[in-house]
Amino acid sequence: VLFLFCAALTEHKILFLSSSYQRLTDACRALLALMFPLKYSFTYVPILPAQLLEVLSTPTPFIIGVHSIFQSETQELLDVVIADLDGGTVNIPECVHISLLPEPLLQQTREALSMVLDPELEVADLAFPPSTISASSLKMQDKEIRAVFLRLFAQLLQGYRWCLHIIRIHPEPVIRFHKVR
Repeated sequence: VLFLFCAALTEHKILFLSSSYQRLTDACRALLALMFPLKYSFTYVPILPAQLLEVLSTPTPFIIGVHSIFQSETQELLDVVIADLDGGTVNIPECVHISLLPEPLLQQTREALSMVLDPELEVADLAFPPSTISASSLKMQDKEIRAVFLRLFAQLLQGYRWCLHIIRIHPEPVIRFHKVR
C-alpha cells in the first residue's frame, strides 16, 4: 500500500487488476482516500471497459482498474505499476523508480499501520499479555488508517509556510512557493 501511495503521490501510472469489479472500485477509491487532503488531478477510471484498453498507453499518470481477463494485454506496458488484487502482488517495472517517504516517516508509518491492522503485535513480546485484546470494528479500523495517513501528511507538510515568498509589488500581494528554502 505504501508503494502504491508513493507512486500516486509522485505521479506514476498505476493499474489495478482483479476479477472482481467491486474490488477494483474499492481499491481505486481507497488509494484516492489515503491521499486526502490532496486531490488526484490525473486520469482516474475505476473500471476501464475493454474497448478503451489503448488508454493504458497514454503518457500521462493515471489510476485505472482493469478486469483480470485482460491481463495479457497489460504485459507489454513498461512504465506502469501493476497491482494484482487477486494475487496480492505489486509489480514495479525496472524502469520505474518510486521515491519512498523520508526514512523516519516511512518507518513510523509502517509501524502505525501494522499496529492498526494487527493490534496483537503491540503485546506480543510482553511476558504477561492482557487477557483481552479488543479488535476494532471495520469502521473504526478505516478511521484509524485514515488518521495514520493524515498524520503523515501533517508531518510531511509541517513548516511549509517558511517556503512561501510574498511579492508586494502588485496592488494585491502575490504568494509564491520558494523552492530553495
